[in-house]
Amino acid sequence: MEIKKAVFPVAGLGTRFLPATKVLPKEMLPLVDKPLVQYSVEEAISVGINQLILITGRGKRAIEDYFDRSFELEHILKERKMEDALKTITDISETAEFIFIRQKEPKGLGHAILCAKPVVEYEYFAVFLADDVIIGEKPAISFLLDVYKKYKFSVVALEEVTWDEVSRYGIVQVKEIEQDVYEIVDLIEKPTKDKAPSNLAIIGRYILSPKIFRCIERISSGVGGEIQLTDAMKLLLEEEPIYGVKYKGRRYDCGTIESFIKATVELALEHEKLGKDFRFFLEKLIQRR
Repeated sequence: MEIKKAVFPVAGLGTRFLPATKVLPKEMLPLVDKPLVQYSVEEAISVGINQLILITGRGKRAIEDYFDRSFELEHILKERKMEDALKTITDISETAEFIFIRQKEPKGLGHAILCAKPVVEYEYFAVFLADDVIIGEKPAISFLLDVYKKYKFSVVALEEVTWDEVSRYGIVQVKEIEQDVYEIVDLIEKPTKDKAPSNLAIIGRYILSPKIFRCIERISSGVGGEIQLTDAMKLLLEEEPIYGVKYKGRRYDCGTIESFIKATVELALEHEKLGKDFRFFLEKLIQRR
């Protein structure tokens, strides 16, 4: 079965980015020339996923407005013959169906995924975490789709992190079944270094079985007092296999201000229109310091 639906949990409070996120959703902060959330949305669309379910929350109306049509703005751009700008703001809203579901309170990633149950129903579906911007020769989600098509079960993206970082991620114990493809033996959410079974971390791309909803409904609050998706996947593993795959690409973790700034600089340097002038500016700036 083809994957046609994707869930984007974007209901977080963005407290690490305060005060900027007091009125502006973190997912709408501009990463160079487009909002953070647009990178993962474009990734989904690029592989033919065209029903996008965004799990929002209070104060996230800007995300809904952004992916909606803006007839007044479109009219002005047409009158001014600003065709490139017009195409930029209409392309995404015309190539996918956007569904917005409000998560009434921030109760964790697992709970956010559960909010999508009425729309997903009985289909396998993708999950994109907007904080993880992944740039490569082909979309990161395509590596998961390849494994899903072969094995017909849930798949997660994996990346080796440093041992000092394992406490920030869901960590897996695995057995390798082919190059860069693994069958998952166990999962643990945010373990301490001494309890981590490996340094293979689950990164923000998933393809999940609809059985995950029943598993989420069975678990109680885990690390941080939240409903953890990793805990639900551990239950799912008792019923059916889960696979992992190392994707090829550069990941920018935009979950903190420091890493967001680093991502902005790197992507600006690579930007087709901005890169040359920005590099010149940085070189001059460094010389003056």
